[in-house]
Amino acid sequence: MWERTLQDLIRGLRANKTEESKFIAQAISEIRQEIRSKDMGLKAGAVLKLTYLDMLGYDMGWASFHVVEVMSSPRIHLKSVGYLAAAESFTPETDVLMLTTNQLKKDLSSKPEDVAVTLNGLSHIITPDLARDLAHDLIAMLNHSRPHIRKRAVIAVYKVFVKYPEIVPYGITRLRDRLEDTDPGVVAVTVNVLVELVHRNPKDYLSLAPQLFHLMTTSSNNWMLIKIIKMFGALSPYEPRLVKKLQPPITDLISTTPAISLLYECVHTCITGGMLQGTSGNALARMCVTKLAAFLQDPDQNLKYIALLAMTKIVPTHPELVAEYQDMIISSVDDPDISIRMRTLDLLSAMVSRTNLQTIVQQLLSHLVRPDISASGLPSATQSLSQYQYRTPLVSATPKSTNAPSQSPAYRLTLSHRILALGAQDTYENVTDLEWYLSVLVDLAYVAGVNVGEQIRDQLVDIVARVRAARRFAVQLMVKVLSDESFLANAAEEGSCAEILWAAAWICGEHCGELAEPQKLLPHLLQPGLVALDPEIVAVYLQAATKVFGYWAAEQANTFDIEDLPKIRDAVDAILERAGEFATSPDIEVQERAAEMLNLFTFVRADLSAYRPRTDAGIDMSMNISAGFGGGFDDTGFGDNFSSDPSFPKSLYLVRPLFSAYELNAVAVEAQSLVDIPEDLNLEAWIVPPPRELTEQIEPDEVVEHKKKRKSKRGKEKEPGISKGKGKSKSHAQLDTSDVAGTATPSRSTETVEDRAERERVCSHALHSSLFD
Repeated sequence: MWERTLQDLIRGLRANKTEESKFIAQAISEIRQEIRSKDMGLKAGAVLKLTYLDMLGYDMGWASFHVVEVMSSPRIHLKSVGYLAAAESFTPETDVLMLTTNQLKKDLSSKPEDVAVTLNGLSHIITPDLARDLAHDLIAMLNHSRPHIRKRAVIAVYKVFVKYPEIVPYGITRLRDRLEDTDPGVVAVTVNVLVELVHRNPKDYLSLAPQLFHLMTTSSNNWMLIKIIKMFGALSPYEPRLVKKLQPPITDLISTTPAISLLYECVHTCITGGMLQGTSGNALARMCVTKLAAFLQDPDQNLKYIALLAMTKIVPTHPELVAEYQDMIISSVDDPDISIRMRTLDLLSAMVSRTNLQTIVQQLLSHLVRPDISASGLPSATQSLSQYQYRTPLVSATPKSTNAPSQSPAYRLTLSHRILALGAQDTYENVTDLEWYLSVLVDLAYVAGVNVGEQIRDQLVDIVARVRAARRFAVQLMVKVLSDESFLANAAEEGSCAEILWAAAWICGEHCGELAEPQKLLPHLLQPGLVALDPEIVAVYLQAATKVFGYWAAEQANTFDIEDLPKIRDAVDAILERAGEFATSPDIEVQERAAEMLNLFTFVRADLSAYRPRTDAGIDMSMNISAGFGGGFDDTGFGDNFSSDPSFPKSLYLVRPLFSAYELNAVAVEAQSLVDIPEDLNLEAWIVPPPRELTEQIEPDEVVEHKKKRKSKRGKEKEPGISKGKGKSKSHAQLDTSDVAGTATPSRSTETVEDRAERERVCSHALHSSLFD
């Protein structure tokens, strides 16, 4: 059994660390008995012990009524315990607060020591109801004869203004008088309270500006000057005349004060208060930037941090002033403090322009370079990158240590996103050399080490689609990426940016005309290592391989030599071999594209095998595709209806037209929504009519009826000179070779629209049959 004092409770807790819960349970049981005692001293001791336990996390809400009893004690040392317990444990939801109103009124009109204790406790427990009931009493206390009471009353009135704003117009007059109080402590407290009130609603306190200005120009208290300048920073945007009035004294403070905190507050107020505009503002801005630049060289990390914050706010209005210290700012990226580096990134993002983008981006990019040798013995991304001579190499000569804070994944991701955002800002407005920026994107894919591949892919494709002049360099760059086996081997690792391979394959396939030697890229587009990639990337690889071969084969046809035939056959055989492996892929997209390649290149191989060189002289070796496919077809795939066949395999022109019919151009994101839907659009109508004999067998009655109505609507819209007898299309068996081949015949001029569609369908069917039978 221990004595009933707080000291003994603390000693008992220290002596029972292993059984603390049991000890506290026993103590609370005893406190429950003590707190019900009629002895006010014993009750106050129990409340004091509960207050200590409450600070340790044990609830004492059950004793709130007993706390009020102690608050009402006439003895000052017991009353202090009650108000201390109330400040610690009472909340706005405490029920007994409504019982304290009369007690508080009584204490506020009591002895000065009672008033001081009451004001201290009231500032913590005041609620909207108490603020309403006690507002006039508290405002009256602002004129108390004792300074320490006036100071406490000012703080209590602040809480009243916050909880009961309706009293502000009445109380602001009395509060303003305290700015001229004879006691410096009362003035300081009043200024401190006004700072909080002004930031809540500046317009309500504009009338205090003259008194605050007088204090600012006469006071030597740095702490109070900081508060006053903060208030002016909040008031200036609402009163433009203050700006001109404040510039001279604030300029003088910036020039003369040795206090760093006051200096920074003056600079911050100049920025937020709009004082850096105009001729005089420019001079003030230069002074502010000069002072902040000195902070950057200070060993105190706090000064560096606030300097970077302030410069970030100055950049929008005076970028040229901040740019003078660009090297000093960039050096802060090397700071070991992560918070300094993050603020530096913010500042660099704000100050970037067309003139400094390359310097900033390359400096940031160099921080991502690190020696990262994989466990498999494969070259690191940095080593692979060094194999290629891009337009602008990396700046970094010494990679960062792997233990440096900058190598954390979160920071690397932030840094990578920042580099991409700087380049793409306002649709690449600050990029003066797109070839350089394309190299940066590739560099970033190699050294990022975090998953930003999708963003890099999107920017690569976007730039190439938008800018024709950059396509040749982009294709050359993408060829190097596709031929880098180490990058492909590392593509399955986390943070490998494998999506750049999607962009590389797409760009080389879409703009294969820029390839110097297309046939050398085909093995890289169909290499076995693709199985480790995402199926979406593999599908683009296969499509790109088809496009590249189509372009190369057409170029071979233009300059065909019989000695080139084995080389073309080897390429087709290699494509068929690799496509056969991908045709069994579990991914439907990869499987479909591989199957299409198999069918297409099977025909090409058959045509190459059946090709026999002509001995006739004078054949135009650059015949176009219409000449290549203009003749009829025989069992081998091509007919001999022309008087002169080309001296190259016709299948060399088969693939290229499938992808080069239309040029792909950049389209605005919202372009499709601007296109009006045609009024006569009928999604149920046939685009290509089915065979007539098939329609008559399986077509439902309503479809037949629809066709009859369509014919009746057409009426006499047939071409002039068309006779009814000649308007019917021939059956498949009646079509002669010239009809199938699509050559002009005298009867062609008498075709109807339906006849022409039917003839083209049958021609297509015949072509397909001759190609794959």
